[in-house]
Amino acid sequence: MSDFQELIGSFPKTREYVRDFFVYGFKTRNDFKDKSPRTYDNERRRLESWLAPYVRKDHVADGSNISLAIDSNLLDTNPLFRVWKTKSFTDNDIVLHFLILDLLHNGKKMTIEEITDNLLTEYGTVFDAQTVRRKCNTYAKEGLLQKERQGKSVTFFLDLTLSLWLKENENILDALAFYQMAGVFGIIGNELLDQLDHPNQSFRVKHSFFVHTLEEEILYALLQAMHQKATVELAIKSSHKGIGNTQSCVPLQIFISTRSGRRFLCGYISQRKRFTCYRLDSIKQVSLLGKAEEYDKLQGSLDRNRPKLWGVSFQSERNHFLDKLRMTLQILEPAENYILTRLEQEGRGGTVTKIAPNTYLYEIETFDCNELLPWIRTFIGRILSLDCSDKSMERRFYKDLHAMYRMYEIPEIRDN
Repeated sequence: MSDFQELIGSFPKTREYVRDFFVYGFKTRNDFKDKSPRTYDNERRRLESWLAPYVRKDHVADGSNISLAIDSNLLDTNPLFRVWKTKSFTDNDIVLHFLILDLLHNGKKMTIEEITDNLLTEYGTVFDAQTVRRKCNTYAKEGLLQKERQGKSVTFFLDLTLSLWLKENENILDALAFYQMAGVFGIIGNELLDQLDHPNQSFRVKHSFFVHTLEEEILYALLQAMHQKATVELAIKSSHKGIGNTQSCVPLQIFISTRSGRRFLCGYISQRKRFTCYRLDSIKQVSLLGKAEEYDKLQGSLDRNRPKLWGVSFQSERNHFLDKLRMTLQILEPAENYILTRLEQEGRGGTVTKIAPNTYLYEIETFDCNELLPWIRTFIGRILSLDCSDKSMERRFYKDLHAMYRMYEIPEIRDN
């Protein structure tokens, strides 16, 4: 049996466990049915090793729940960045890593043969040229080294421009400290601060969505596809049903919730001739396909449709048709004028019309009125009537209202 290793070779598997522990901390060992108990134990031990100060263990009848308790407004960095900084390697990997970077630290350009010879003369280590070439090409692909062709020769070198510029412009360090806490791909800012040995001493973020850093490998692949105007194939696994499938689409835009930080890919499905949104945390892999010839046309179509979105759903019971919702509210003036302000500020393009003293009508056309339900419920007690072209949404609203009345043992009321 192999020994436990803290380092990882497959990030997607670890990403799943970290997300489960962080978001669904009520799970016990027996609730992880997709993997073996040994796999669960290994991932739990890694988590406890990386994030020991934030791991909480609660004992229950059938075992113990492992969860992460992280208060963002007390931290100077995202602790989940540590998950990105662990990777398995061989003895040769780690030796070559430090020796090659040390050999090229002064910006000197060298061919593979020169690097191999200098590894022997400078450090007394013997590597064949093919091994050194694979390592240098890998680092060039990842951006650690620069690769340049000079005639028939290919040279490798370290580009020190960024590190020298950062050292000469120390005022940029505070910008990096802020960026690592607030920006997409904050791991980049964190890595630069680590290299310059400059901890964040200036900023704390009250509401920071730490867990979404786990999706940024997927986000990067999608942004590359958008830049190339390419079609992609997505490997998707439902977070609720656990069912996996693949889907081809043209990625057009990333939507980000200001309330939860959750991110969605908005893409066009050619087979269905419609736009669809996918949660980034349900996408397990992105594969680039061919170029999307109508990319600009689809982007223009999305721009025209976006004003009719309430959230991220383009689909309702009526499919391609817009739903129309009418909500009549009683608003006592002037004491409840703040309700009018809410309707105007939060109504996302809907119209507000005064139809009688202390009575107002809110109207909106959108793709999926079901997305309005959580917002509509905040007006319960003031709603005089609700009418929607999507009758399933209307029935759901009144069903939930009657359920609430039964829960609080209030006599039943009629719909209108």
